Amino acid sequence: MIGCLLIHGFTGAPYEVEPLAEYFRSHTNWVVSSPTLPGHGEQDSLRGITFQQWIDTAESHLQHLLEQCDTVYVIGFSMGGVLAGYLATKYQVNKLVLLSAALQYIHPIQMVKDIGGMVTDLCRGQLFKNELFIRYSRKVRSTPFVASLEFRKLVQHLKPSFESVFTPTMILQGKLDGLVPYKTADAIYNLIGSEEKQVKVMENSKHLICHGADRNEVIDSVYRFLTSETNEDK
Repeated sequence: MIGCLLIHGFTGAPYEVEPLAEYFRSHTNWVVSSPTLPGHGEQDSLRGITFQQWIDTAESHLQHLLEQCDTVYVIGFSMGGVLAGYLATKYQVNKLVLLSAALQYIHPIQMVKDIGGMVTDLCRGQLFKNELFIRYSRKVRSTPFVASLEFRKLVQHLKPSFESVFTPTMILQGKLDGLVPYKTADAIYNLIGSEEKQVKVMENSKHLICHGADRNEVIDSVYRFLTSETNEDK
């Protein structure tokens, strides 16, 4: 039996990876797990939550899959990508997919372009229809400063473990990502120890790579990678 764990990002929820999760549920007989990290979800309350709780939750769900399945894949988006990479160093993960993994964050050039788009929409009286404005403004209003510090601590704490990632890995990154610099994908590629690794840049995607213009290509690329034969399978 095959299991697949999908981990969402900081201040996000499973909807960030839902297009992939739904595709797997519809096209395979895999056991698909897409947990909500502590403090996240519809009634998110990040105040008082520590980064260790995010690690423990992701780890617990992976352990549960490993108890049921002979083969396990782990997919992580943004902060979830940092968690996924760490888990692959600690457990027998057959394949790893990193989506917009936040080992580095805030791409200033793209952020300026995104803010420029918000200003344009403001002038047109359409600011509240701007998807990025809706997302960023909600984050600013609802995210406690201490939670942002926990996110940064998590990245600092887990980043060194990526040198010990020897699992076959696919790295996907949006070229237009305003939160994670797209060159982060190359940095991760050079950091991890796996001999079977690949980078795929989505030219038309921003941070929410599973929901962007390249959504179908993302789903197809991930599915092909997970179902293809690697040296580990031989």
